[in-house]
Amino acid sequence: MPSPLPSPKPLSPNAPASARAKNNAYVLDSYALLALLQKEKGQAQVAALIAQTQENNATLYLSLINWGEILYIVQREQGARVAEVLMQDIDRLPIALMQVDRARVAAAARIKGAFAVSYADAFAIALAQELDATIVTSDPEFKSIEKLVSVLWLER
Repeated sequence: MPSPLPSPKPLSPNAPASARAKNNAYVLDSYALLALLQKEKGQAQVAALIAQTQENNATLYLSLINWGEILYIVQREQGARVAEVLMQDIDRLPIALMQVDRARVAAAARIKGAFAVSYADAFAIALAQELDATIVTSDPEFKSIEKLVSVLWLER
């Protein structure tokens, strides 16, 4: 079973401007949450964003599609029981789980049709565009869409 969540640490005041969203809104992709929950590289950066939400200095979002992606990845790699525990951990985090509507599905489909990204990633990109938010990831697929949205790159 996964161990408790790490203690969040705020971003350094010297963090680069690229590490801060224009409106302090961030869309997490599956890499970002898995880094946090499974204590992988990039964990401290995600924990710092969570600390910012607790201080009302940032808002974190997660597409329901990316939530499902995390569920199937963890279930496939570690089993259904571990996946269920991780879903409960996510529910306790200050992250707004964003539903999917027809307009966002159409936007994600246009992104998927134009760029070499996964379908789940296209939903994170569409959500970030909609919210004028920064995507938080370490997934190299996002390199191709940096002209569409800003990206906060996690340590790899």
